[in-house]
This record gives sequence, structure tokens and C-alpha cells, in this order.
Amino acid sequence: GLPQFCQPSGWQLFPERNPPTFFVAVLTDINSERHYCACFTFWEAVESPQPQSHARNGEGEEEEEEASSLVQPAQLFAPKSLVLVSRLDHAEVFRNSLGLIYTIYVDGLSVSLENVIGNLLTCTIPITGGAQ
Repeated sequence: GLPQFCQPSGWQLFPERNPPTFFVAVLTDINSERHYCACFTFWEAVESPQPQSHARNGEGEEEEEEASSLVQPAQLFAPKSLVLVSRLDHAEVFRNSLGLIYTIYVDGLSVSLENVIGNLLTCTIPITGGAQ
């Protein structure tokens, strides 16, 4: 399905934030119609649960054990993907559109994403042959 398509190498957490990635793949449906699938993936911080182990000393009091050599980072980064599917092949338009949505999201701008997406969907793009 689409989740595996967005992350071909699998959904994994990473200890550092990776730079955003963008690719376009072409999927063909049962009627041999092409669908251009633009995928913009970025990395978002998630809190890592820190299990704490405790041991009792000889006096029955709890004391924390020394951290093990396999210390998990306090923060991990998870991939999040924005996907745009179109019957037209306009990779640069797709990248710019998804990049705009990403920027508004990560900068926390007080702009309605619904309005932005609505405006993007009503843009007129000239295509080869003079049609729009």
C-alpha cells in the first residue's frame, strides 16, 4: 500500500534528523493510466521512552543502576511523508507545492493548511500543447 511506497526501506526511528527527501514514482493502474506520485519525506522529533531500572541496596533502599552501554538517545526522529498524486507529470510543481506545505507546517505559521491546499489545487499550470 501507500505507506510502504513512501518509505521503501521501511519505517524506522533514527537518532538524528535527516534532511528532507523528495522523489516522484510513476504507478500504472489497471487501465494503463499513469499516476505520478510525488513523495516529500521529513523527520519529526518523537520522545523516546526511557526505561529506568532500579536495584535495591543491602539496606532495602532503591538506587538507580549505572546506565548501560546501550543508552538510547533521549530524542528520536520519525519519518513523516507528504504525498501528492497526479495524472500530470510536473515534478517541479509537486516539489514546490509539498515544500510549501512542509514549510508552513514546521514553521508553525498561523495559516490554514486547508486554505493553502485549496489554493494549490485551483492553480492553473500551463502544459505542453498550450492547454491548461
